[in-house]
Amino acid sequence: MQPSALDLPTPRPRPAGIPERLTVGLLNNMPDAALAATERQFERLLGPGVRLLRFHLPEIARGPQAADYLAPRSAPAEAMESAGLDALIVTGCEPRAASLPDEPYWPALTRAIDWAAEHTVSTLFSCLAAHAAVLHRDGIARRRLPAKRSGVFACRATGRHPLLAGLPDPLPVPHSRYNDLPEADLAAAGYAVLTRSEEAGVDLFVKPGPSLLVFLQGHPEYDPDSLAREYRRDLLRYRDGERADRPHPPAHYFDPEVEIRLADFAGRLAPGGREDPPPCHAPARAPWPQAAAGLFANWLALVGARRGRLARTGALAAS
Repeated sequence: MQPSALDLPTPRPRPAGIPERLTVGLLNNMPDAALAATERQFERLLGPGVRLLRFHLPEIARGPQAADYLAPRSAPAEAMESAGLDALIVTGCEPRAASLPDEPYWPALTRAIDWAAEHTVSTLFSCLAAHAAVLHRDGIARRRLPAKRSGVFACRATGRHPLLAGLPDPLPVPHSRYNDLPEADLAAAGYAVLTRSEEAGVDLFVKPGPSLLVFLQGHPEYDPDSLAREYRRDLLRYRDGERADRPHPPAHYFDPEVEIRLADFAGRLAPGGREDPPPCHAPARAPWPQAAAGLFANWLALVGARRGRLARTGALAAS
């Protein structure tokens, strides 16, 4: 299901703080099926005034179709070091090992994390990439949740910050994850939590340094139907015996009549069945895309302002 133009945020005028041409890298580590959609989602949020360069980790095994997709448009991660990036976005990868450091791509990912922390104006880590970065940089281990945390959650600001300028409070943010980061551990290591949800926990947090590190446990980049497609996939995995627990529908997401139909189906679903789920229609009005556009506009404005300050002090040339 592709979102219609009406579902997507109206492009915002580029704030005065954003230079005409920022260069932003996207280190896209998503699974094969989500590579193109993730690239499109972030490209939409960055807008046409940004030069987007695409990178990947060759250590992540890819099928032939995904490899063909990456070949003409994406460079190996080590090429980031000579690409003149102002900022970087790092996405997560569906874990295969019980522990992140046991993943075959871990050494390459941590090298990219360390390079970005010293050589970009700002780096944004999305979901599992945020978990990987805080584990590698500060030894903060994520904790497994009793069940998948999925839905659209009201995330309230803890204070004022340029990233939150002009955004609604609470901020609606999609989350979709099996793990969580303890806020107390983040605070003890010098991270500042900017938004949190009573239901979902920590949402957006940052850590200053040579690069402003920005971390998202949620997915503001999601399309209006992303959670619907994930829920249908999870229902099918349960039906086909690929997961042990019956999935719960995303919280605060489906329109009521859709949720009733899906709850009825899920209640009678059993492994080994043959019935397909009913249509998992996305909500008629997704509440987060406009706020997500504002968040990324704020991030780009902050990158532009920091780049200007670093250039004036000579720190940018030194890096």
